[in-house]
Amino acid sequence: MARSEPTTVLAALGFSPSVERTYEQVVRHSGQRLAFVATAMLRSPEQLMTDLGPLLERQIVRVVDDRVHVEPPAQALARLIVELSKVASHAHAELTALANAVPLLAAHAARPAEGEVDDVSPIDGEVSSGGDPRPLIAALIRQSKGDLCWLRPDQWRVNRESHMLEVVRELVASGRRSRAIYPVRVLREAPEIVRARAEAGEQIRVLPEVPTRMFIIGNTHAVVPEPLGFFDEPRTLVRQQGIVEAMGLLFEMMWERASPVPELEQRDGRPDLRAFLLRQLATGAQDEQIARQLGLSLRTVRRRVADLMSELGADSRFQAGAEAVRRGWL
Repeated sequence: MARSEPTTVLAALGFSPSVERTYEQVVRHSGQRLAFVATAMLRSPEQLMTDLGPLLERQIVRVVDDRVHVEPPAQALARLIVELSKVASHAHAELTALANAVPLLAAHAARPAEGEVDDVSPIDGEVSSGGDPRPLIAALIRQSKGDLCWLRPDQWRVNRESHMLEVVRELVASGRRSRAIYPVRVLREAPEIVRARAEAGEQIRVLPEVPTRMFIIGNTHAVVPEPLGFFDEPRTLVRQQGIVEAMGLLFEMMWERASPVPELEQRDGRPDLRAFLLRQLATGAQDEQIARQLGLSLRTVRRRVADLMSELGADSRFQAGAEAVRRGWL
């Protein structure tokens, strides 16, 4: 039997005939108190709230401050159309993203057919899990040659810094070099960690953000999480020279963009967030740019700038910079 077409707005929205009848009764009492409406409809307030459930869920009926408010059919329909259009737009965006991911599934299986290439061999490296990372990393460093390059986005939160500090100290004492890039927030979250690494001889620079953990040994080894991120396992150890060299080039590009921390290079001072902020001001950086650089909110940056100017007795940023230089802060 053919399905009948809806003849009312609420029927078109999928409501049952009993809900329609409840709506037709309650709409006459819009704006009245719940107890009054329930009495007028020969129901208890609790029973009325139960009967209004489907309408409350779609917000066609709302109970605010014990008063019942009912949307007229045209207004309810217009609002629901807008809401459904937003849902449809979101669903469209998600479906588009999924569609864009389909070629990636095929890419994993894309390989040269037999006979298309010669001398096929596996890439030198492995993905592994388990074990204590501390002795594994230390052994890998001691058994290899070349300088170390680290990306350290959050390792100061892991309880193995003292062990890795000894590894760095031993490495530098042997004549090898260790360089590390941190996110700038380390200067406020764990200044003692970077100070200790600097005192051990490590060269340190900072960026607004560091996207993943990584360390590279010369041009022979590289270790990264699998997939990239802020965790220890699974981890990929790569010995394939071309890949290691490419990761080394990436580190060098990041090193060039990163900012030195003079207090650490002097070996006798604390990493000073105040001095870092003053240097940003001295370059003419705006508050928004400084906030991004330091990983702070714009409000916090403005407060710190105001505090600095007050401490320096300055009325302008230029005057603050001049006074900071006079005091030897820069």
